[in-house]
Amino acid sequence: MSWWQQVRCQVDAWQRARAEWREEAARFRALQKAARKKGEVPEHAGPPPSGFALLPWLLMGLGSLSNLLQGKTPNPLVGSFGLLAFNSLYIYVTFRSFRKEAREATSTRVALLLMGLLTAGLALGYGGSWLMFFPLLGLATGAAVRGPWLGRTGILLAVFAGAVSWYRDGSDAITIAYGTFLSTMITAAILSLSEAVRELRAAREELARRAVEKERLRFSRDLHDLLGHTLSVIVVKSEAARRVAPRDLDAALAQISGIESVGRQALTEIREAVTGYREGSLAADLTRARSALTAAGVEPVVRQSGAPLAPQTETLLGWVVREAVTNVVRHSDAARCEITVDSAAGRARLTVTDDGPGPVAAEDRGEGGGTGLKGLTERLAAAGGSLQAGPAPRGGFTVTAELPTEALELLTSAATAPRAS
Repeated sequence: MSWWQQVRCQVDAWQRARAEWREEAARFRALQKAARKKGEVPEHAGPPPSGFALLPWLLMGLGSLSNLLQGKTPNPLVGSFGLLAFNSLYIYVTFRSFRKEAREATSTRVALLLMGLLTAGLALGYGGSWLMFFPLLGLATGAAVRGPWLGRTGILLAVFAGAVSWYRDGSDAITIAYGTFLSTMITAAILSLSEAVRELRAAREELARRAVEKERLRFSRDLHDLLGHTLSVIVVKSEAARRVAPRDLDAALAQISGIESVGRQALTEIREAVTGYREGSLAADLTRARSALTAAGVEPVVRQSGAPLAPQTETLLGWVVREAVTNVVRHSDAARCEITVDSAAGRARLTVTDDGPGPVAAEDRGEGGGTGLKGLTERLAAAGGSLQAGPAPRGGFTVTAELPTEALELLTSAATAPRAS
């Protein structure tokens, strides 16, 4: 690529940056106007800083330009070339300083070094108003140099500017050194603070987005588990009512009453799931599981032993009972289902085993690959537990869930403990 094509590419990049900056500025002004109408403070931080914010400082070089135009500068051709080169390097460095990758690139550091050498040469050669290029060099340095080297760089640059100024003119050395140091440090501080604010705001927005995704995932899991189990129970009880209605009307009415009860309970649980405050009762889930299995023609066997469980533990195990029993009713074609709950040695263990036809039932239920079992695996893993599902050694299918009761009790007590005012 020729030098002319490189210049064209750089000019195109500046034009794109200017268009983006103007678009962002217009959006910020619109947000400010809307916020003022509502009496609020806009959350938007404004247009991101760019090299255009540092361009007006080039007006500090008007004194040198005036000397050139009035013929007060010896070797005007050299001075004109030096002024053009300094402005070009200043624009190049400052525009690249607002992107971290470009700011830390070797080309930017080389351009900054050339800018320093050119500034020193012009100051030694002409003095006077040409010494004002040192504060401009400080602006570019503060924009391009960040981190632990900033302080040392600012001090060295100020000492260098003061030494050159003292050697050339003497009286303005302290002023030039002080102005160079201030322009370096203040520019770096303002730009670093602006970047930090934007990064914090972006992090807050990312956390909010993840919180929304997490809530959506929770809601979808709750609805899947609630509706999947409830609708399965309703279907099974409806089929049972249809089968027994011709010969036993009272039994059919009992099944219909059960359907009504399940429907009402499902409405309550869906409302609780929407608000996120559902705390299940394992005893109620076991009772509903026994009723669903009986209506489906599966003999339920429920065993429960050990110490009482914390509400959060019961909630998680209740979800497992719902999903496992729903799979038994839907896919197992089993005649018997055993549900065992045991809590001992700081762990709660739930096992749901059926005697279905083995490989066929396991394939239908995905051996832990179904959506419901995947969601339960993630829930239990988040609580420090585990979930295993697969064919039983003697045929059928087994779902085993384990939870550390002590950790869950600590979480529950911490969540419900009164806060100090």
